[in-house]
Amino acid sequence: MFAVYILKSEKFDRYYIGSTGNIKDRLRRHNEGREKYTKKYAPWELKYKKYFNTRSEAVRFENHIKEQKDRSYIENLILEEKAGL
Repeated sequence: MFAVYILKSEKFDRYYIGSTGNIKDRLRRHNEGREKYTKKYAPWELKYKKYFNTRSEAVRFENHIKEQKDRSYIENLILEEKAGL
């Protein structure tokens, strides 16, 4: 099982989109400063996750989100997950 996730740095008001086979470990790595891009924006909070059967499906959806280049698209995904849609 693979997941696409969205993290938010409340301190810096930034989002990060990624995919992984282990969300718990990945979030820990981001918050421990073990990831080059995200270390300067820690702490990170998990805001969204969506699971896929294959890595390729997850990466495809991750890229789709990133291609939107639209903060409101990300925030709508987060709101939809909170609402259970």
